Amino acid sequence: MPPARYRRCSQLMTEPRMVEQYSMADLLAGGTSVTSTMQWVALAPHLPVPVALDEAMLLALGRLSPERWSAPDTPDAMVVLERLVAAGLTFRDDSPPTAALQDEHALTASAWWTPAAVMHRLARWENQDSVEALREAGMETAAGLCARLGAPPAAMFDPGPDAVALPPPVQVPFDAWLKRRATCRNFDRTRALDLAALSQLLWRTLASHGEQREGEQAVFLKKNVPSAGGLHPTDAYLLVQDVDGLEAGLYHYHPGAHALSPTCSRTASGDALARRFVAGQDWFANAHVLLILAPRFARTFWKYRQHPKAYRAVILDVGHVSQLLLSCATEQGLGAFVTAAINEQDIEQALGLDPMQQSPMAICGIGLRSEQMTTSEFDPGRHVWQPAG
Repeated sequence: MPPARYRRCSQLMTEPRMVEQYSMADLLAGGTSVTSTMQWVALAPHLPVPVALDEAMLLALGRLSPERWSAPDTPDAMVVLERLVAAGLTFRDDSPPTAALQDEHALTASAWWTPAAVMHRLARWENQDSVEALREAGMETAAGLCARLGAPPAAMFDPGPDAVALPPPVQVPFDAWLKRRATCRNFDRTRALDLAALSQLLWRTLASHGEQREGEQAVFLKKNVPSAGGLHPTDAYLLVQDVDGLEAGLYHYHPGAHALSPTCSRTASGDALARRFVAGQDWFANAHVLLILAPRFARTFWKYRQHPKAYRAVILDVGHVSQLLLSCATEQGLGAFVTAAINEQDIEQALGLDPMQQSPMAICGIGLRSEQMTTSEFDPGRHVWQPAG
C-alpha cells in the first residue's frame, strides 16, 4: 500500500503573536509575574478560528504545496503532518472528505482574495453586547470618548489662504429633507408601520427596475444604486416586528418579483432576536423593521476573481444601498438608521448562511419616529428635534 500523501490548504496566512502568561517563577525571581512568548498562528479562512502552531508545524506548512500531493520523508514528518490534518490545515489523499476539506473547496470555488477572506472570517461577532462594552470602558458618550482617548483627529482640514470660495448654493425643497436625515434612535412602537410604506421603500432601494440577459443563465439587474460590474450582490433579509398587514418574522426580499419570502427560522421572539442582531443596541432593536444587508460574495467574485479590490467593492455596494435607503426613508417621513455593530455569526445561524458565501455586513432599521426623544440623537442643526419651549 503506497504511503499517504499530503497537501496544505489553498488559502493560508501565518502571523507571529506575543502571548502574555502568568508565571509564578518570574514573580519569585523578582519579575512582574507576566512573561511574553512568541507564538505563530495559522489564519485559514475555511476554519472558524486561528490555529496555534509550533515550529515543526510552521516549517511543515512552508514546505507543502497547496496543489501537489507529496509524501513525508521521515516518520517524524508524518507525525507533524497528521497534527496539521487534525487541525484542518492539511489534507490526506487517501482519506474521505472532511468538513474542513469541503469548506476549503467551496471557498476556493468562490474566488476570494486570501487577505480579504481571512479578515472577513475573523472579524465577525457572536453574542457581543457592544453597548455594555462601551459602558464598562466609560466610552458610551462623546465626553467619555474624549476623556479616555483624547481629542479625535481634526474634523476638517484648513482650506488655506489660496482657497477659492464657491458660489452659494440654491436652496430647494430637496435640500430641506436632506437636512432632516438623521440616525433615528427613537421609534414609536405604539403604532404599526403601514405595509404600503414598507413596500414603497423596498421598491425604491432594492427592487430591480430592468434586466439584461446574456444567454440562458446570465442576468444583470438595473437598480437605483451603483454596483461594481453591475452585479448587485447585496440581498436583504427583513426582521419584521410591527407592520400592519404583515406577520412578524424573518423574510427574504425578492428584487424581481418585489415580494417577501418567509424564511424557515422563526424560533426566537422578535425582541430578543433584534437585540441580539444589533449587538445590544436597544434603541435600534426597537425599530419596526430591521433590514439585514447580506451580499452574496460569489456574485461579485465571479468577475473579480481573487481580486484585491473585490471585497472593497462589496462593502461599497452595501454602503450604496444603505445610503439610498436612509434617504428614501427620510423623504417618506420615516425614522431610519444603519449600523455595522452587529452579531454576524448569530444572524448567519438564524438565516442558515455560510459566512464565506453570504454574510451580513450591516443592518438598517426603519419605522415611525417617536414624538419624544428618550435616547439622545445627533441633530446639531435642529432639523429633526426642535428646541424645547
